[in-house]
This record gives sequence, C-alpha cells and structure tokens, in this order.
Amino acid sequence: MIILSCGPALHSKEDEPHLGELVFVGLGLNDEKGMSLTGLEEAKSADTIFAELYTNLLLDFSIKRLESLCGNKITLLKRNDLEEKNGEAVLQAAEAGKTVLFVPGDPLIATTHITLRLAAEKANIRTRIVHGASIISAAIGLSGLHNYKFGKSVTIPFPDNYSETPYEVINQNRKAGLHTLCLLDIDTERQRYMTVRDSLETLLKIEKKRKQKAVTKTSLAVGIARAGSKTPIVKADYTQRLLNQDFGGPPYCLLVPAELHFMEA
Repeated sequence: MIILSCGPALHSKEDEPHLGELVFVGLGLNDEKGMSLTGLEEAKSADTIFAELYTNLLLDFSIKRLESLCGNKITLLKRNDLEEKNGEAVLQAAEAGKTVLFVPGDPLIATTHITLRLAAEKANIRTRIVHGASIISAAIGLSGLHNYKFGKSVTIPFPDNYSETPYEVINQNRKAGLHTLCLLDIDTERQRYMTVRDSLETLLKIEKKRKQKAVTKTSLAVGIARAGSKTPIVKADYTQRLLNQDFGGPPYCLLVPAELHFMEA
C-alpha cells in the first residue's frame, strides 16, 4: 500500500535555493604565487574578489600582480571590514554571485574567517574552501621537530595585551611531553610585529613570577623568521643565547620543545 500525504510538505533550510557562493582561497605564506592552481581558477571565474592581508604578513606580495593573474579587480579589506562590520560587503557580494575572499596562509586558521563562513551559511550562501600553505605546517617542517609531538598552539600577544595564557599552554604541553608552536602577535596595518626576542622576554618575565620552569634561560627554543620565503631563518639554542640572535625582518614564530626524540635532536 502507498500512502500519500495531503498535508503541507516539510520544508528545511537545505531545500532553499542558495543565494550565491563564497569561496575562501588561501594565499600561502609569502607572495601571490603561493596560492594553488585551484585557487587561481576559482578567482578567474568569480564575479567579485576580496582580499584581506591583516592576519599575516606576506613579505613579497603584490596586489597588482594578483589582479593581473586573476584578470579582475580585487577589493582590499581592513580588519574592521571583517570584524567590526561583520563582513557585510563580502556577504552582500556573495548573495549576488560567486565571490572569492583571498586570505593569507590557510583560510580557516584565523577565527575571523570561521565567523564569516558561519554567517554566510546562516544567510543560505554556499561556502567552499581552497586551502593554502599554513605557518603551522611550515614552521614545524622547517624546525625538524616531529608534527605528532606537538600539543596545543598559542599566540603570544603584544605587552599592551598582556596575558599569561601562552606560559600556561607551554607548561601544560611540556608536562605532557609535547612541543608548543607560538604564533607571535602582528599588526600589519601599523607595521608592528612581535620579534623572537620580544616573545622570549615576555615568557621569561612570566617565568620569574610563576617559577614553574616552563621557560627558563636554559630552556631550548627555536626561532623562525620568514617561513615560506626564499630567505627563511631557523635558529635553535638556549633562550639566553637566542635572545641575542639576529633573525632579520618579519614575520616570526617561536617553538618551545619538550623532550626531544633523538632524530629531532
């Protein structure tokens, strides 16, 4: 027996036609050539293209060269366009047609873009991700440390946003025998970048207060500068020596190892 329902059909948000599409494309770590061929194809077929460059410094990046590659004008977004204005311009464009948002590194590493993706999905805008090289994999690969031995990563903020959370994360990881990747604070709009020295001084200052031996002057640390560029610098040493090492220009990150495997050493 076949039973036909005469009542109204059940309707869900998934049944609604999508308004448009928002594609997040990772730019990688250094310049416009760091994106994938898939990302380039997506941009060439887009109706509107945006780019944000505040979440990381792309050392050799050129917006004009990227526009030439894509064959389309690119609107550059500032921090307040995505955070304070909740990406309104991007969402409006995505409602009307295919929109690409270029993001440094891998698109969803920054929580700002997760928020934007959720807002798009809530507005019934289809979203897709084209991944790019990330500092998380690049820094670990450059250091020679084993990826599976890393614990929770953390950002060390500028002193005016003082926080002891980075120290706590390092201490927790260390007790579990895990390495820590520390991302260092940046403000690209003001050309302000936390250095390896700054990050170590911050951690040692907290160590002096907390005295839990998470990061001491004789702790091993690895400083990395310009990962993904043609001139990366990787230096491993005791923190008291690393404080005086010259890493050249930004961007930077810091790795604090726990006990090393003999291959890592």
